[in-house]
Amino acid sequence: MDTGVAIFPTHDGMDPAAVARLVEGRGHESLFFPEHSHIPASRKSPYPGGGELPRRYAHTYDLFVAMTAAATVTSKLRIGSGICLLIERDPITTAKEVASVDVLSGGRVEFGVGAGWNREEMANHGTDPRRRMALLKERVEAMKAIWTQEEATYHGDHVDFDRIWSWPKPAQRPHPPVIIGGNGPTVEDRVLAFGDAWMPNYEPDSIVTRAEKLRARGARPIELMVMGVPADARVLERFERAGFKRALHWLPSAPRAGIEAALDRYESAIAELRGE
Repeated sequence: MDTGVAIFPTHDGMDPAAVARLVEGRGHESLFFPEHSHIPASRKSPYPGGGELPRRYAHTYDLFVAMTAAATVTSKLRIGSGICLLIERDPITTAKEVASVDVLSGGRVEFGVGAGWNREEMANHGTDPRRRMALLKERVEAMKAIWTQEEATYHGDHVDFDRIWSWPKPAQRPHPPVIIGGNGPTVEDRVLAFGDAWMPNYEPDSIVTRAEKLRARGARPIELMVMGVPADARVLERFERAGFKRALHWLPSAPRAGIEAALDRYESAIAELRGE
């Protein structure tokens, strides 16, 4: 099982390029960035983690700016979106951004997508939260068409275009892995419908069981990865035994000293897992 990290790259913390150099230099496989274009000042949507929404949500850099910064200073590190809120984005523009970063990085992009949880944020982008799952599916399908067709066409209820040209095409063939994030009750359906992998947020009890059922349903290989594991060798071992490809640990949005301290704890757990 590969081990990676995720971080909200904020303007008052360690910049994403410096984080990427540090993470690659310490031997990690991947670095993932989340996305929030903004946070509505007056919210009704409860924070899924409970309590007040952390400050970092409103202070993070643009997702694809952060990914590009990380890609240009590294050579092996996988660079991921964890997750891209595609329901708030134009699929033609986003297809171009993903393909561009994939080419510039030499084919190192992991494209994580999800439907989000902040309904006020969605509404500010003109997205009806009640239709976000159908919208997500069509936008992913449309992006795949753009990535794989010389003259791309897509006709759906929410996305509609005929015969467009868009280059560059991604370096990875047929396209970067599409990773479906989320823990909702129907997320497995989305993975099977248009995803290459499932990346739930860490939960100590249910994820492994759900992953086993997902693989049993699939007629094709489904990769598994988990977001937000603690720095605990026993937790890492459980996911490794369950056949997960990747485990990601959240780093703090902090200056270098805070990030290095968090990496030290995580790497101690990895060393214990490996018997080092």
